[in-house]
Amino acid sequence: MVLVRCWAVGVVVLVVSEYVQMTLVYGPLVGPRGVGSFGAALALVHLPNLVCVALATWAAARVHPQPWREVAVRHLAAACAVPAAAQVLLLTLRPGVLDPAEPALWMSTGVLLTGGAAGLLLDRLAWTS
Repeated sequence: MVLVRCWAVGVVVLVVSEYVQMTLVYGPLVGPRGVGSFGAALALVHLPNLVCVALATWAAARVHPQPWREVAVRHLAAACAVPAAAQVLLLTLRPGVLDPAEPALWMSTGVLLTGGAAGLLLDRLAWTS
């Protein structure tokens, strides 16, 4: 049940933060035509996604209680399962992104890894202080 609670918190934070990103950033600034350059995609899509992943990882890690926090595998599963599942869902729903020649695959994977690491770092900094 402990992992389920962490995952539920992660899902809620990820969905809410992605919704805010889509309504405040992506919808008004990008529009239906998409972005025109790599810099615009980075600033308007990937960096906000990184923030969403980091927040979801951090929130899930924060509700993971002792003594299970000290078991690294359990803590990683509690904190990072939701963003990883969201990545798998994205790749399942958009099979065109699976092409290794496409930068979207590498950028979304980089966002997942960096956001997860940032969320875990935020959790560790908050837990030790």
